[in-house]
Amino acid sequence: MQRKKKTRFQKITMVAIWLMLIAMLGSLIFSAVAALNLI
Repeated sequence: MQRKKKTRFQKITMVAIWLMLIAMLGSLIFSAVAALNLI
């Protein structure tokens, strides 16, 4: 079960990357919906 010691670090980085992607997509969708509602 001992791979490299980067398993926990890799999990943290993956979670951080997913959070960044979700935040970017959420902001894009929110801005698009806001723009559509303003029209």
